[in-house]
Amino acid sequence: MHIKTGDVVQVMAGRERGRTGTVLRVDRKRNRVVIEGLNIVKRHQRPGPTDPEGGIKEKEAAIHASNVLLYSEKLEHGVRTSHRYVGAGGDYFTTKQAALASFDTPPTRIEKVRMCVKTGEVFR
Repeated sequence: MHIKTGDVVQVMAGRERGRTGTVLRVDRKRNRVVIEGLNIVKRHQRPGPTDPEGGIKEKEAAIHASNVLLYSEKLEHGVRTSHRYVGAGGDYFTTKQAALASFDTPPTRIEKVRMCVKTGEVFR
């Protein structure tokens, strides 16, 4: 998935279109994300041992991951991203094999980063 917990994202579709927020949770199984302060829904809560008051509670609902883009501080809007592998000297490669070939001695792990398609800005 192109979104991780803690990312700043911009919503591209739905009633929250154009708004930005921080990702609180990612549900990889359902391909959905929960964004802080966005997509607020009301739930009727019955009184119980954990909540003796009950009542109507507001909480953030999940948004499908295809409806959000990573927010670029440089461009000040959501951007499409691609994945790149970091090779020797900090160079970026499209394949893992090319990144491995750039090292003299193969490392135990190759770093994979998200990169803005338009500007080349790296999101870690």
